[in-house]
Amino acid sequence: MSQNIKLIVGLGNPGQQYAETRHNVGVWFVEQLLEHSPTTLKPENKFKGLVGKINLHGHECFLLIPTTFMNLSGEAVGALAKFYKILPQEILVAHDELDLPPGEARIKQGGGHGGHNGLKSIFSHLSGNRDFLRLRIGIGHPGESRLVSDYVLKRPSKHDEQLIDNALSDADRVFPLLLEGQIQKAMTQLHTQ
Repeated sequence: MSQNIKLIVGLGNPGQQYAETRHNVGVWFVEQLLEHSPTTLKPENKFKGLVGKINLHGHECFLLIPTTFMNLSGEAVGALAKFYKILPQEILVAHDELDLPPGEARIKQGGGHGGHNGLKSIFSHLSGNRDFLRLRIGIGHPGESRLVSDYVLKRPSKHDEQLIDNALSDADRVFPLLLEGQIQKAMTQLHTQ
């Protein structure tokens, strides 16, 4: 599938108390993209998020950080996608991934939500369509499912934070390929770094 990305979403929770937690690594990715550009994100009430238009590597696209809590992220994604007529295949969602260790990032097209409340919400607001791209950013797993809620809402250790930063840099390097619709090539490069 060769579809250009028109919307990049960074999932997380709003508020300073969550800014440095594992659940916000999707937001970290969008903030990293902003370092390449003079663009700043502005609050847009009708889209329930911070929104900006950015030109990355010659491709113009929207950036969105929902200002809802994680489990309502789809409200922001659905509203912006509907307003600008952006197809699910033209959306990339960056999010934390328990099933990957810190230091790994993977690109995935479609699939299930794996228990991720942000993805569940996006599915429901895109009429069940799951064809959007995901940038899965590894945060590791605490070992037991009952510990997950607490784990994702805590800051990673310094060591893990460095590994996550490395994974974000790896993702950043293949990003021009993603923007050009060369998804398979981007996956191959990222997954073999």
